[in-house]
Order: sequence, then C-alpha cells, then structure tokens
Amino acid sequence: MMREILFLAHRVPWPADRGDKIRSFHLLQKLRSLAPVHVAAFADDQRDLDCAERERAGLASLHVELRAKPQWLAGIEALASGKPVSLTSFAFKSFQRWIDERLGSGKISHVFVFSGQMAQYVPGDYTGRIIMDFVDVDSAKFESYAGEGNALMRWIHQREGEKLAGYEAQVAARANASLFVSEAEAALFRARSGAGNVHAIGNGIDTGFYDPVAPFKKLHPPFPDPLIVFTGQMDYRPNIEAVTDFAHNAFPAIRAAHPGTTFAIVGRNPAPAVAQLSALPGVQVTGAVDDVRPWIAGADVVVAPLRIARGVQNKVLEAMAMAKPVVASAAATEGIMAEDGIHYRIAGSAVDEARIVCDLLADTDRRVALGQAARAHVVKNYGWDVPLAALETLL
Repeated sequence: MMREILFLAHRVPWPADRGDKIRSFHLLQKLRSLAPVHVAAFADDQRDLDCAERERAGLASLHVELRAKPQWLAGIEALASGKPVSLTSFAFKSFQRWIDERLGSGKISHVFVFSGQMAQYVPGDYTGRIIMDFVDVDSAKFESYAGEGNALMRWIHQREGEKLAGYEAQVAARANASLFVSEAEAALFRARSGAGNVHAIGNGIDTGFYDPVAPFKKLHPPFPDPLIVFTGQMDYRPNIEAVTDFAHNAFPAIRAAHPGTTFAIVGRNPAPAVAQLSALPGVQVTGAVDDVRPWIAGADVVVAPLRIARGVQNKVLEAMAMAKPVVASAAATEGIMAEDGIHYRIAGSAVDEARIVCDLLADTDRRVALGQAARAHVVKNYGWDVPLAALETLL
C-alpha cells in the first residue's frame, strides 16, 4: 500500500531547464499524482533556492540545501573514507537529519532516489520500497575519463570509476528496482553489476512546448546567413569537449564553404574554455538564455557532436521536436530510437560533421524533410505518458 513518498534528488527539479532537471521534474510530477510527496534536494545557487521555495505549497514537505562544499574538501573526505568523491561531495549531516526525521514518522512507504549520490541517505534499517533512478552508469563515464589527461587525473578518474562501480552494485542489490534512461544503459549496468530488477525508463519530451508553431519570441534580428546551434549546460565536461572540438575541427571547413555562417553555443555557465571560443571567427557564446526555443527555431542545423555521452540526450530530442535537422555523434544518439538519414544524421568524426552540415546547408528541401520527419517521430514515440506509466507499475 502506498502511503507517502520521499523523493531525494541531487539537484532541485525546478526550473526544468536542463537534462537532469527535466527528467526529475516529470518523475516528481507523476509521483505527486499518486501520493503525498516529501522532497529533499540540493540547490546549485540562489536561483535554485528561489524556484524550489515557490513549489513548497504543493508538497507534503520540502528541504533544500545549497551545496557549497569545496571540491578539495570532498576529495580529502573521499580519500579518508575510501568512498567515491561523488558521494562525499553530496554528504551533509544536516541533510541526513531531516531525512531521518521524515522516515521516523513511519508514514513513508516508498523512497524514490534520483541519481546515485543520493542513495547514501537511505538508512540501512529502512524497510519500505526503494526505487533507484541511476539515470546513467556514472562509473563508466569516469572510467572513460581515465584514459585522458595527466597521470594524477587519470588516477583520480580511475579510482572514482572503480569506487563508484562497487557502490552502484551495492545500491542496486538493495533497491526494489533500478532505473536507467535507456535500454543501452540498463544492459551495460546488468553486465557490469550482475544486478536484477534493472529497468529502462526513457526520457520524454513536451512536444507542445517544443513545437515550432508554439508561441515564443523569435530571434530578432534573424541571422541573415546560416546558423548552427548547440545547446547545453556549458560547464559540463562532455559539452565543453564537444563544442571545443567542433569549433576547432569542423566549423572552419563549414565556414569556408558557407561564408558568414555562425556557430552559436547556447547555455548557461560557459566554462573559460568555452568562453574563449568566441574569439574564433563566426563563433558566438550566448551564456544563459531565458528560452532556448528561439535559438533552436532560428537554427538551420542543430549539432550534438558529443564524444562522451550517456543515456538520452534531451538536446537532441528538443531539436527534433522543433522540426530541426540534427547532426549528432553516435554517442549522442545511442539512447534514441530513430534512424540515421531519416530522423537525424549521425557523423563519425569532425570531418564527417563538416561534410554533412555543408550538404544540409546547401539543400533546403533536405533540411526541411529531415526536420519534419524528426518531429513526427518524436511526437509519436517520445511523449512522457509512456515512461511514466511504466513508473507507476514499478511503484
């Protein structure tokens, strides 16, 4: 019997304006339709705190803390305790006390954990049902990082991958169900951990919001020459590496073939390496924008050239829903069930990216056809109702 739900998240779901927040927001909305929900989450900044406070009235209770622990301190704690840095970065005694008080009431029958870092807050003696949404296999991501950088960083990433892999397996063994954003991630986790009760619950897309005919402001003035757009959180390492590689190794060839083309990097908190790209001819770094749709709508081509990617890339689904031709890496499309050449184009290298983008810029009819097919596919297959129905069954 479902009584009350405790929802734990590494980042507040509001506003739902980045990949992890979009997923947690829709999952939380579904949970709220089923039972009273208590939410405990971390905030990155004052904006997160303010947005969360506005949601308090619709929840059974709410606890939000600003996550301000320095990374060096989290690293020291990880070495001293033998834990992954991913855990110690999110370890706060005040947070645990609030959770213990809620669970002590005896009213909470289900705990929904969003992101692996938060599983540390579920006490060992809790006997209710635990649903663990790992989203992606984080340990595999750090292992992929271990092949790059200097010797110290390779060791740090290798350690993090190994520690996280063991931790993920322990959490999955305890949970009643472990969720991942795609079947590819779920299959990888099963193979790595041997865990059972592993399920894929994919991301959806709000096709009413991400609709080229929806009411939203348009870019003014519009770009007179071709516009290529990348969207994402620009202090996130895979996004930083993607735009850096594209700007240096694909975009010059595109601009040579199509003079005047602009490559717009759209997203908040651009890291210094990203901000520096604005010095390159034709590259524009916008920083945070109120609404990403005008930039997607104004694009001739949207690119997602991620070299490292896990799960489902919302940036790809959003552009497809906006009826835009997308050129993406195989990694960026791995979790999306669609066909290369029909719903998007997959590029295997920077050379391929330049060639495919140039071909699309030269063929308006092809761009329009690819975008229309993309939107039709997303509308048919990627509404939130399907994955959320599966969640209710698991609960």
